[in-house]
Parts: sequence; C-alpha cells; structure tokens
Amino acid sequence: MDVIDDLEAEQDRLESVLAALTPADWAHPSAAAGWTVADVVLHLAQTEEAVVASAAGDAGGIDWRRFGKTVDEGMAAMVRAQRASPEEIFVRWQAARRAAIRALRTADPQRPLRWVTASLKPRTLATTRLAEHWAHALDITGPLGMDYPDTARLRHVAWLAHSTLPYAWHLAGRPAVPVHCDLTGPGGERWEFGDPAAESAISGAAGAFCRVGAQRLSPAGSGLHTHGPHGAEALALLRNYAVT
Repeated sequence: MDVIDDLEAEQDRLESVLAALTPADWAHPSAAAGWTVADVVLHLAQTEEAVVASAAGDAGGIDWRRFGKTVDEGMAAMVRAQRASPEEIFVRWQAARRAAIRALRTADPQRPLRWVTASLKPRTLATTRLAEHWAHALDITGPLGMDYPDTARLRHVAWLAHSTLPYAWHLAGRPAVPVHCDLTGPGGERWEFGDPAAESAISGAAGAFCRVGAQRLSPAGSGLHTHGPHGAEALALLRNYAVT
C-alpha cells in the first residue's frame, strides 16, 4: 500500500463527491464548526498549495501563525480572506492537489519538508494529507447525508495515530508508555501496531479508532475497548496529527 498512491485515490474519491454537489450543497454547513462545505474545500486547497510551497523550499508559505495567534486561528483567517465561488474553489483544489501529488512523488524521500510547526519526510507528510482529506470528507458528506464508506486506506491513518502517541503523551505532560493497538479494518483485516506485550492496549474497529484520532468521535461513544493501566488515557489523547 503506497501512501502517495492511496492519498491520490482518496482525493479521487472526494473529487467525485464534490463534482456532484449542487450550489446549495456547497453553501451547506459542514461538520467543521463555522465552515461551509466550500470553506472546507478551500482549506484543503490552501493546505495542498502549502505542500507544493514546502517542497519548493518556501517554508514561509506554510507559516499559519502569520495570520493568527494559533495555527487554527491562522487557518481560519486564511479561509475568511480567500472565500470565492464554489466553481473557483473546486478548480483551485483540483489544481493544488495534483500539484501536491507531483511534489510529493518527486521530493527527496529522506529530506524532511517543513510543515506547520514541524518537519516531516514526504511520505509522512502524504500520510497526514490522507488523514486530513479523509476527515474533511466526513465533514462534508455527513451533514449532506451522503455515504462515505471506510476503505483499507485507513491503515495509514491508524498507523499515524499510533505513531504520534508519544507526542500526545508529551503534550499532556506525561511520560510516554507503550500501547498496543489491535484493530479490525473495514474488510475484516487485522491491523496491529506496537508491541503485543505492552501492558496497555486499544482494540476494536479501525474506523472508530481513526475517528477518535480525528476528533470526529468521542472515546466513550467509539465502541473501542481499552486494556491495562494506560489504555483509556491513550485513547483520550489519540490524534491523527504528525509532528515529528
């Protein structure tokens, strides 16, 4: 499963959804607080353009703090500043996502690219882009009552969530502890991450695991099972964000 191929496939799927939307759909509130569907796609276009800028060595192109006190504030300000018609936004995202794929494919795989407040190797950056497109696709399709079934591409997102647990522990001011994740993929596959001998573990549906990490589902409502002294805390800290 090549992550850049899978990122492109996830974007292809989202593009087919967007191509079928009506003007009313584009103006509909998304599940991202304060944003319409058009705003979500504009944000995706802006961040894909940031991938291209980073690959070209323009680190300033992804300095969101120029627009707000926090990264989230900066990204929201960028969206407010560049709103346009749905047609313009769709074309902008289409061009940006194709340029970003080309940039990721041709980048030196060992040279980290600047991303928000960290530096990521191209394949890790591709994984974060897959996770973000998938999560925002849920933000778009859910409020519109459209199906967006899980696919095997979620394995990348689940890997990312598990890989960033040490950083999540750090942010919480806690020492990192080993956590084993035993997940069931959408096709019944078994996906395991971490040491099976770890005292703490999380098990259950990969789709729920990824949604918790994307903050689209609460741990309590996820149906996931936690085990050991730190399993529940690990699930509460889960995040699909790459930072190292």
